[in-house]
Amino acid sequence: MTAAEFFQRYSRIPVMAILRGYPPERTVELCLRAWEVGIELVEVPVMTAEHLPALRAAIAAGREAGRPVGAGTVITPEQVDDVASAGAAFTVSPGYDPEIAEAAARRGLAHLPGVATASEITSAVRNGHRWLKAFPAAQLGPAWITAQHGPFPDVAFVATGGINAANAGDFLAAGARVVAVGSALEDPAQLDALAVLASS
Repeated sequence: MTAAEFFQRYSRIPVMAILRGYPPERTVELCLRAWEVGIELVEVPVMTAEHLPALRAAIAAGREAGRPVGAGTVITPEQVDDVASAGAAFTVSPGYDPEIAEAAARRGLAHLPGVATASEITSAVRNGHRWLKAFPAAQLGPAWITAQHGPFPDVAFVATGGINAANAGDFLAAGARVVAVGSALEDPAQLDALAVLASS
């Protein structure tokens, strides 16, 4: 399955969970909470090797639940090998690096590279990427999504960074295909609002 096919399949739900920096048990708890409210995609960032146990725990839980779990903050080809060996279904990077994208493709992983400028989008699109992470979304703003869809109408943006229940709708209304949320999953009030978005 290509990256486009993978993200197209799971884009039925416009919300993705990012579980950064939690210990394994808490990561699994939040995975289950996300899946319970209808959020299918979960990303566990692996800033260092110390975060791999949380990723592995989430992948094991996802395997039981029939849900894909990906690895985020992948910034080297070596990390791609580590998370692929752990069983990750996809990788996410804060920026666009062709070597990382190629490493993910070699390991059969869907890859979501990050972009923040038209030049980065151009480079990523030229190399076959149609799903891109808009990062940091809160700083870029919803209007950035709308503006970039002018020259890049076929790009699907996943708005990431500073997204919560209060502003997620603005990014979706601006044209983001998916919004990625983190700490909002720990707030019961926000979780209810995110569940509504996930079911819309």
